[in-house]
Amino acid sequence: MDNFGQFVISGIKGTSLTPEETEAIRDEKIGGIILFTQNFEDPSQLAELVNSIQKLRDEYPLFISADQEGGRVMRFKKHFTQFPSMLDLARMDSPKLVFEIHQVMAKEMSACGINLTYSPTCDILTNPDNKVIGDRAYGTDAVTVEKYISAAIRGLQTNGVLACAKHFPGHGDTSKDSHFDLPLVKTSIAQMREREMIPFVKASKSRVEFMMMAHLLVDAIDDKLPTSLSPKAYDFLRQETKFSKIVVTDDMEMKAIADRFSTEEAALQAITAGADILVYKTMENAMKAVNVIREHSKKRLLKKEILDEKQSRIERCKKENFANYQPIYIPKIADVFHSQDAKVLMDQWNKFLTAKV
Repeated sequence: MDNFGQFVISGIKGTSLTPEETEAIRDEKIGGIILFTQNFEDPSQLAELVNSIQKLRDEYPLFISADQEGGRVMRFKKHFTQFPSMLDLARMDSPKLVFEIHQVMAKEMSACGINLTYSPTCDILTNPDNKVIGDRAYGTDAVTVEKYISAAIRGLQTNGVLACAKHFPGHGDTSKDSHFDLPLVKTSIAQMREREMIPFVKASKSRVEFMMMAHLLVDAIDDKLPTSLSPKAYDFLRQETKFSKIVVTDDMEMKAIADRFSTEEAALQAITAGADILVYKTMENAMKAVNVIREHSKKRLLKKEILDEKQSRIERCKKENFANYQPIYIPKIADVFHSQDAKVLMDQWNKFLTAKV
């Protein structure tokens, strides 16, 4: 096995690939790229960047991913339709509208070559002081959040963009932000089953392709290790949701992990615990992860059958979803943006706001 790069999704520095990034993606067979605001100028440039990345693919296209949730979490804003937050949309009490909005979002992303988005947010906003989740959640109770999860997933995945349910096992009852610290969750297993698990089970039943493991310390699951590094947490995810597809970590460079573990130590623990793909915002740390996974595999400190199982999940996903891959034809991109469908949906939202005044 010499495709250990398949187990990472890496960020890149700018609006075009550096020679070093080109070499790493090509030679290490990197599994995917995560794009941020610094990688974006306009849709045509984004498509050119994605085309240049996909030219380096081995057998299957790379996952080209982004946090494009709607509301305040939008990596690409210029030209993209700026939909309200999910908490605001839920006020309209219309799963159909959520489906249609995610259709438009997917069409705009897909037009630029984005094939994976880290949404929907399955977190329940049970702590009103939780600023990191806040209006990214669909609601403050499980019934409300569950109501919209399937609509969002279907809207995305029927229009060329894979969905990722996050942040397992639930980031809604926290006060700390895992970008900066390790949040502690005191919720019992019984309460999690009655509340936090409900939207994730719905996501699994809705055939979501990815789930994201959060960086949380959940006493009831594992009082020593963050969930992203805990075998108990990955077992809990698989058992509670019956999810058999790809589990991806949240960004492994968040301080919740980076302040407590070395890059290499965290990578090995996450892969061993049950993660299929590790996410890094920088290529430097992604390559550290690839190298340590390779090193431990060659020394037989990582079991071949475990890595083969992860590889099988990744290949299945790419084969089933990217079999008809074609490079983006850039002159056609403009036709997708500022569509009549997007205008109609925004008009509905504005009418709703006006009626509430």
